[in-house]
Amino acid sequence: MTDSATGTTDTAKAGATGLGRAPTLWELVARRAALTPGTPVLIEAETGRTLTFGGLRDRAEQVAAGLYERGVRPGTVVAWQLPTRIETVLLSVALARLGAVQSPVIPFYRDRETGFALRESKAEFFAVPGKWRGFDHTAMARRLGARGVFEAYGELPGGDPELLPPPPGDGTAVRWIYWTSGTTSDPKGVLHTDRSLIAGGSCLAHALHLSAADVGSIAFPYAHIGGPDYLVMLLLYGFPAVLFEKFALPGSLDGYRRHGVTVAGGSTAFYSMFLAEQRKDPARPLIPSLRLLAGGGAPKPPEIYHAVVRELGCQLTHGYGMTEVPMITMGSPDDTPEQLATTEGRPPAGMSVRITTPDGRPLPAGTDGEVRLRGEAVCRGYLDPAQTAEAFDADGYLVTGDLGHLTADGHLVLTGRSKDVIIRKGENVSAKEIEDLLARLPGVGDAAVIGLPDPERGERVCAVVEQPPGADPLTLPAVTAYLRAEGLATHKLPEQLELVEALPRNDTLRKVLKYKLRERYA
Repeated sequence: MTDSATGTTDTAKAGATGLGRAPTLWELVARRAALTPGTPVLIEAETGRTLTFGGLRDRAEQVAAGLYERGVRPGTVVAWQLPTRIETVLLSVALARLGAVQSPVIPFYRDRETGFALRESKAEFFAVPGKWRGFDHTAMARRLGARGVFEAYGELPGGDPELLPPPPGDGTAVRWIYWTSGTTSDPKGVLHTDRSLIAGGSCLAHALHLSAADVGSIAFPYAHIGGPDYLVMLLLYGFPAVLFEKFALPGSLDGYRRHGVTVAGGSTAFYSMFLAEQRKDPARPLIPSLRLLAGGGAPKPPEIYHAVVRELGCQLTHGYGMTEVPMITMGSPDDTPEQLATTEGRPPAGMSVRITTPDGRPLPAGTDGEVRLRGEAVCRGYLDPAQTAEAFDADGYLVTGDLGHLTADGHLVLTGRSKDVIIRKGENVSAKEIEDLLARLPGVGDAAVIGLPDPERGERVCAVVEQPPGADPLTLPAVTAYLRAEGLATHKLPEQLELVEALPRNDTLRKVLKYKLRERYA
């Protein structure tokens, strides 16, 4: 049966909320294609190419057949590192049709992170875009000794769907490995199921009050955990999204305007960029069709909320998520301005947010403590069983490392992080990884990397360096050039360098007191 107001199937709703058998992602694709086969689902901003829901189903089956002929089977691990375009979504859906295990890798990751992901996942195939935006991904794959390398930017494998085995029927099997830096120098492989991703996407759509009349937008890497989150929204509610392979303002504005985007966003950085463009011509609406900015992944200052509502003339809802749990809380258009400006929203039904002491004792509303989570959208753990054991408490709650409190009306307020990670434009940056590399640079005695509040990025990466006596002063260009040469991803490069005679330390173990550095340079 179908909800006539939203086009959402009852089975999809039940699977997403725990009221019945959990559907697979492919089942959502097939059911949506049967409901509205001719409705667009994906529109490329740069090229104008369009794919319908029916076309997504049919083309994905052909691609699945081509992959099957190459040896991809249910359970085969396939890594892919591709930009945000129609072929990327098709490949991912095709892998879901086969029941393969897919490991998306952010396209701007380089040898260090990509090599680690390939080794740890034991990927048997690796899809790359070839030469993309000045970087040769195929050459990198060869350097890394990747298996089953094939290019999937314009051409995808094709075959006869009649030769395919039946689609997977279990939405609770682990079929996704996402990567997050967390607090260690190496990424962590996060294990997700179709069920956990569907739970995150459906709860996000419900919170935002989306409908078939909306036009969404994906201006972030589809390889991010937000990719399948967004696809689930499209499948449940039957509306399209505009894909931006390269997002930059003002150049991307034409895509938003031409296709009538009603819902945009990403993270705090996106809000700031839209505001900056609006201020160039305050009298003209930046995107006339826009009714909602929505996002998460980085702290949102209250003044950003008020500026968006006042100057862009649309609503702003902000939420809290992570690679391990793509949707934890989300602001809703029916929240009050105070709630939208100062909180991360409410958890959906099925998501339990517990605030505790460090030893796990629950705390009352209004009291700051550790944020712990349990629910259908929570990952199944990590590739490394030791990391899984460390991350979950005795009651099965994920220990996030974030600090905050719940208000009396159930909204979450985040107040800090216990783990040493910087969130820049919604992406986790490990301070330790950068510090370890800086320690090998001549002219560095010791280094501390911190995140500083930034209105555009959420946080910016700042390296504070203690130099040995007599060393030539380092410069930011020299430091970033060195880190690039070491293979550090571009989004992790420091944007600020401070040189000090001595880093502040405690009197016992001589541990660097990073909070003093944050106070000094904020």
